[in-house]
Amino acid sequence: MSEFLMSLIPWGTEAILWVQSFGNSFLDGLLTAATFLGEEEFYLVFLPLIYWCFSKRLGMRLAYACLLSTYLNLFLKDLFGIARPDDARIRFLRNETTPSFPSNHAQGAVVTWGYLASQWHNRAFWAVAIVLIFLNSLSRVYLGVHFPQDLVGGIAIGVLYLLAFNWVGTNWGGKLAKLPLVAKVGLLVLFPIALLVAHPSEHTATTMGVLSGMGLGFLLEGRFVGFSSDGLWWRRVLRLFVGLIVVIIFYVGLKAVSLGEVAPSLALAWRAIRYGVVGVVGTFLAPWIFVKTALAEAKGVRSASPSNR
Repeated sequence: MSEFLMSLIPWGTEAILWVQSFGNSFLDGLLTAATFLGEEEFYLVFLPLIYWCFSKRLGMRLAYACLLSTYLNLFLKDLFGIARPDDARIRFLRNETTPSFPSNHAQGAVVTWGYLASQWHNRAFWAVAIVLIFLNSLSRVYLGVHFPQDLVGGIAIGVLYLLAFNWVGTNWGGKLAKLPLVAKVGLLVLFPIALLVAHPSEHTATTMGVLSGMGLGFLLEGRFVGFSSDGLWWRRVLRLFVGLIVVIIFYVGLKAVSLGEVAPSLALAWRAIRYGVVGVVGTFLAPWIFVKTALAEAKGVRSASPSNR
């Protein structure tokens, strides 16, 4: 497979040059904005927005879908090891260092917008989702950081992954919700750690750290907070504002903490821990603050799982 992908690089390079031949300042701005929809900073705001302000159940499932998809993408990137475009004729509007195939932006766009569209059952939103997937994917070629084959692979993998994720949710969600607390802790917290050990890297430490922290946060929130994502529009806006301030304080504060020169394994462990703390803050501490400040109502507590909230 890697040899086949390598053989497509000359064609892919010419395709990038052809797309960039239409370049202008308007497309530079539009497609730079479109690519932002696949960045870490976007998801740092978007996932809490869904969870805090629209639907807890949907926010939980979407977070799991996105983070597990990212892990799969990182694993496949390292497996195939295809280098990014580097032809001197290409205009590089972004700087990327990870392997090229498959495109995480394309795969993530399919998972994010495809999942939301599959849950909301709205034809208009399906149209919006398709447009966003197209623009997000196209932006990666236009910016010079992906070959077209990377986008095709990312989209195809995203579709297959989303089908599998929805199948698991439909057929196993109820069974997972009935697991005892110890089993849930093992599944939601220890499983991401096992995935990190299986594929250790800086990016997987980030992804699995957040996933593990979120799993713990969801359990704690379900047992001790039980906040409601409903409410008046101004309360939802304030929820987002206050919650993001709290998350950013921990996100920036922990990022500033340096361990100095340490072993790579310890550096990865610290990275996973600090992103895990951010995950707990977003899923448990922020909702607790919402309830204590009357920005959200508490509607009782129960065992948290992606299938019953």
